[in-house]
Amino acid sequence: MSARRVLAGSALALILPATLLLNTETGSATDSDSAARAASSSVTTKKAGQKISLEVLPGIVQPGKRTASVNAAKGSAIATIKPVKVGRKVVLEQQRGSSWKKVGTAKQEKSGKAYFKAAVSKGGQALTYRVTAQKQGSLKAVKSASVDTTRWLVPTFTDEFSGSTLNPVWGMRGQSYEPLSKRVCSKGDPSAVKVTGGALRLSVIKDKSRSDKCKAVSRKQTKKISYRLNGHVGTDKAFSFRYGVASARIKMQKLQGQHASFWMQPLGENKPGSDGHEIDIIEYFGDKHPQGGLTSFIHWYKGQRLIKTGSWIKNSTSFLQNKRDGWSKNYHVFSVQWTPKSISMYIDGKETWRTSARVSKAQQYLILSLLASDYEALEMPDKKLPQHMYVDWVRVWETPQP
Repeated sequence: MSARRVLAGSALALILPATLLLNTETGSATDSDSAARAASSSVTTKKAGQKISLEVLPGIVQPGKRTASVNAAKGSAIATIKPVKVGRKVVLEQQRGSSWKKVGTAKQEKSGKAYFKAAVSKGGQALTYRVTAQKQGSLKAVKSASVDTTRWLVPTFTDEFSGSTLNPVWGMRGQSYEPLSKRVCSKGDPSAVKVTGGALRLSVIKDKSRSDKCKAVSRKQTKKISYRLNGHVGTDKAFSFRYGVASARIKMQKLQGQHASFWMQPLGENKPGSDGHEIDIIEYFGDKHPQGGLTSFIHWYKGQRLIKTGSWIKNSTSFLQNKRDGWSKNYHVFSVQWTPKSISMYIDGKETWRTSARVSKAQQYLILSLLASDYEALEMPDKKLPQHMYVDWVRVWETPQP
């Protein structure tokens, strides 16, 4: 356990609910017979010119219309097979005593992967899985080695936003106008943050204390709009971690003119010489956005110059459940898996982007926000406010490195 988390746990133990206390006990994770498998959530098998690997991730699959218990989320089992044969049938099996039971089937996608929803535990005990790519054409059936879920049994951090007040692990951010952040016309404020109906509601609302107008500027136009208040919270004073999986179940705002975000910053903030970077796990710029609305980025410094790595998520609608689904209609789980060598982003357990180019080495803290930056705020008529995003839960599974 890092010193940062020890201090956070002891300072908040008297005022936080049990689900928020930091915990590193993982049952049998240190048992000698499971340590080898628990050390990695992915294994690779080679056979007759083929490669097959299985990776099991924690409970990061839970699309749905309403709030739900975080413990009901499913894990993600990801099979990767080479060579790629789109449509090849892949079977997921779960170990039951000395035998194996089929628990799912999927088809290999163009990415080379096949995705499954999988339980993480049963009766509090870890589960073990393997996958088999079925025979296709000249390719013989190939089976992966087994992987268990030990490392995902006990999360480091959980907040389900129950009750009517925000847990003190979250603090307000950005409570002043920030020209460098391109928010001359908006700032963070507690009045734009509310816990209600089992979710955290972050809003963009009019600043009723201001009767004057603000001049918002974009590349294409300049326009006077009402001053606005943003829902903007972070855990920098109470919780940070280094390496693991962080997830949030979010229903996005509907309209363009602000962007919902789940992101991380290094302690001490992102600046020249820092070992950490800003990690934008997901940003959403509104329904009917011409580029799909979803982005993932990493911001890092090369000397004194800030570099932005990432992109809009291509074919973002392919991650929705069906044509009736939508980012502002239903909840979806957005996640990052952060290791010493790579950063991978997921939507409901399906990978959207992976990079090893710039990987933070510093403690990072969590941020949730609905921000109206000047360049987009002028696209939102005052009469269309307020706008809301909802966060059902946030969870972190830390995987400390030696």
